[in-house]
Amino acid sequence: MLQKKECVAMLLAGGQGSRLYNLTEKTAKPAVPFGGKYRIIDFTLSNCVNSGIDTVGVLTQYQPYVLNEYIGNGQPWDLDKTYGGVKLLPPYQRSNGAYWYRGTANAIYQNLGFVERYDPDYVLILSGDHIYKMDYSDMLRYHREKGADCTIAVIDVPLAEASRFGIMNTEPDGKIYEFEEKPPVPKSTKASMGIYIFGTGVLKKYLAEDDANPSSANDFGKNVIPAMLASGAKMYAYPFTGYWKDVGTVQSLWEANMDLIGEHPALDLRTPERRIFSRNATRPPHFIGRDGKVENSLITEGCEIYGTVINSVLFGGVKVGAGAVVSDSVIFEETEISEGATVDHSILDCRIKVGKNCVIGAPVSEGSAITLLGADMTVDDGVKVPAGTMSSDLSKEVK
Repeated sequence: MLQKKECVAMLLAGGQGSRLYNLTEKTAKPAVPFGGKYRIIDFTLSNCVNSGIDTVGVLTQYQPYVLNEYIGNGQPWDLDKTYGGVKLLPPYQRSNGAYWYRGTANAIYQNLGFVERYDPDYVLILSGDHIYKMDYSDMLRYHREKGADCTIAVIDVPLAEASRFGIMNTEPDGKIYEFEEKPPVPKSTKASMGIYIFGTGVLKKYLAEDDANPSSANDFGKNVIPAMLASGAKMYAYPFTGYWKDVGTVQSLWEANMDLIGEHPALDLRTPERRIFSRNATRPPHFIGRDGKVENSLITEGCEIYGTVINSVLFGGVKVGAGAVVSDSVIFEETEISEGATVDHSILDCRIKVGKNCVIGAPVSEGSAITLLGADMTVDDGVKVPAGTMSSDLSKEVK
């Protein structure tokens, strides 16, 4: 008889991520690079391993190829288990037909067979597009202590921003009595993080009811959670006080990368506690030339710096030529910034060639919008790319 698992994690990683523009044209949002040597999904997978959860189903749908290849057998996260480990769960054909995932709740419903293989007491529902370090075992302990049907992780947000989130209104003991989706006048600042723990039986019951409702959007936030509250289910909010960032937009992705640098970064990846694991190619150490200069930046293995890098995050294999200046920017793998070029307040995708004396973007101090260039582009010598450009084709953007 196979060993029973206490908790199985289901990681939603099938979203299109259209607000990241070029970065998700051919790549699922959780596979977007982050922080010099990671991808967004590394944080959720690493949190699972660091929390003692060794069985993770990753639900994929949109542009899954890069994500599938990256996760592989799960070895970098110690999830290459014979029984359990990480499993990729795309939509598949059943006896009654084949369907795309119609929403977050439907995606889990279609994969209840995976959950049932391990007969867990609890199911942890996660999103693959958030940056944070969290011990899920603490949340699971809270869930058990409260005797909850469902526990939802919440984080306190500024009142001015609360209307952008799903807000949980609670009793003093944390019991949820009301859920408001993006309320214009919030009653509290407890924002849902999209992290749920359910008792397995409870989850199966409410997902079946939701699936049977033809008017449902099959979404946890819009349908399942309100239905549970309306039926009197015992639901609690679990308060989280650490760093957490939804990186679903170009602006938030840039901000999260900037949060990694500085003497006291908002999220410190340099400490060994709750390490974030990733799959990386072996590269030589980075090299800084005689006239190279690096200030307040993260420089990954394989980089060659002959110019100046300030307040920036550089991924592996990036080359910055002599006299070039990169500031307040995020530069993905194998991109080359040629001699005399300037890159300001920008995100440059993989394998871009920026020609000599090009000007990409504009300084943050001038209130510029972020500039985003897609992968595998070549920017000819001397070209100026205006601040705020978001393109894989510069033919109509440059001047």
